[in-house]
This record gives sequence, C-alpha cells and structure tokens, in this order.
Amino acid sequence: MARACMPDSHVLFIKTSSLGDVIHHMPALTEARARRPGAHLSWVVEGAFAPLVRLHPAVDEVIPVALRRWRRALVAPSTWPEIVRFRNAMRARRYDTIVDTQGLLKSALLVGPARGVRHGYDAQSIKEPFASRFYHVRHAVSKEQHAIARNRALTGMALGYTPEGPPDYGLDRSAIAEPAGKPYGVLLHATARADKQWPEDRWRSLAAMLGNDIDLLLPFGTDDERARGQRIASGIARARVAGRRPIDGMARLIAGAAFVVGVDTGLLHLAAALGVPLIAIFTASEPGLTGPVGAGPLTVLGAKGREPSVDEVREAVARIRDQARRS
Repeated sequence: MARACMPDSHVLFIKTSSLGDVIHHMPALTEARARRPGAHLSWVVEGAFAPLVRLHPAVDEVIPVALRRWRRALVAPSTWPEIVRFRNAMRARRYDTIVDTQGLLKSALLVGPARGVRHGYDAQSIKEPFASRFYHVRHAVSKEQHAIARNRALTGMALGYTPEGPPDYGLDRSAIAEPAGKPYGVLLHATARADKQWPEDRWRSLAAMLGNDIDLLLPFGTDDERARGQRIASGIARARVAGRRPIDGMARLIAGAAFVVGVDTGLLHLAAALGVPLIAIFTASEPGLTGPVGAGPLTVLGAKGREPSVDEVREAVARIRDQARRS
C-alpha cells in the first residue's frame, strides 16, 4: 500500500555504487523513514544492485541507472539514447529534497537535470571537491568518520534531524534467508583488488579445517573467481563452489549461513548488514573508516600490511560459532 505523502515530502537519494557503498547507505534510509514516516523515498542506484535495494522496506521507488555499462560502451548506438531517456525522466518529476551521498562528480552530474534542492558534501568533505559546485546546499561532514556515519550525517542535515543510535540497515535476515536446511558456512574469497586477497593456500588450509563438521560454499562473480574457488575447494569433500546468483540471491544465501568468513569486499558488508556471524579478513585497507559494522557477532582480523594467519581465522570462527550458539 502506498504511503500517504505530506507536502514537501518527495526525497531523492543518489548512491549508485559500489556494493559496499550501497550497503553503507542503507542505515541512512532506515533513519530517514523513521524520522519522515510520510515521505516518498526514491533511490538512484546501479541496476545490478537494484534488487538488493528493493529488499529495504523504507524505499518506495528504486530508479536503476547503468553508469558502468554506459562508460564501457560510450560509442554503442544504444548508449546515448538511454542516457537521454534517463535525464528526461530525472527532469520530469520535481523532488523537494535531493541528497547525493555518493559525493563524486559522476553522481553530481547525474542528478543535474533533477528538479529540486540538491544537498551534498562541501569541497573539504569529499574526494572530488569540484563535485560540490553542483549542489545548492553544501554540508561539512568529517572524512574521518566511518562511511555509514557520513551517510547518516549528510542525510540528517539535508532532512533536518540529528542521527541517533546504532545503525539499522533495515534488512530482516530471517525474512530474506533461504529455507532452512543443512547448516553451511560461506567463504568470501574473491575481491576485485589483488592486494585485498588472502593467499589461496591459506584459504585451502582453512577450508580443510572447517570442512570437518560443516558444509562450505564459495561464491564467485567472475570466471577467474570461480576457478580460484574450485582450486580452494579441490579435494575437500564438504567444500564446493556456489552457483552464480544475482545480488538478491546472494543476500538470501548469505542470510541463511551459519557464519561467513570474507575479505574486504561488498558481500562482506552485506553479511554484516544481515547480522550473520562474521569474520572479516583485512590485508590492504584499514577497517576503521570502511570496515564492516553490524549487530551480529563480528570479528575483524588483520589490517593494512598485516595478513592474519590461518590459526587466527580458525580460532575466530570457533569463538564466533560458539557465541552464536549461546545467543
């Protein structure tokens, strides 16, 4: 049933990608809905992530965009007509408030045709300062805060409230999870950045240890990641590569897991958002600003320039599984 909207209540959010960034924006939507229960909340997001955003109960309208595909195929005959149609659609509706939490030149230009008061970060608060010139109202938000806190702060400033309490992603793990069957763990071994990977031999050792008493699933997104997962699972009876799934299917797979072990990648943040018992492995980035945050049992191991050992990860899995059993 559509929500009854009061005047001045159409809000457009811009957070197109990447997966981790999209997930980090979800608590801002949850809070915006709680503070503005009558508002109509729209979200512009990359089409690949749109099915995940649709799982969030606060979002009234998901507006898919294909920025990544357009950049790869600028000379394709269909690209520019698609861009024109999207810009015309943005121009067709008037929004009372537009909030660009992406904070990049691409997102600032994307909302340029949209009619409404555009809010964004000021030049000192974002990676691409020139983007701030495209906003009507510019807000100072410390870059030293975690990404979730920055999204919530900007959204609160734009809509006139102060964020309070712990972040709530708005996702219901029990409603999203696949029907219960045999317990399984998920190993998120794949990441687009090579320096964020945990060595393959360590994954194999961990899988061999954990596979004694629980099934292990290794998701993938590319052919190279599938081959890597197959090498890790090779010879381990209870480990296997999971079938390729769209992002909402991955959410259901992760939501049903007994635990997740993963490197710094978007799916790791999805596990944290769902409250799944989680062990996060960091090797090339610091978790303080973009690390996983969630209400479930969560352990972060490693840091920039320091890879955790197999024993550290195995012991963390044992502790977190024991904690989950007791809760």
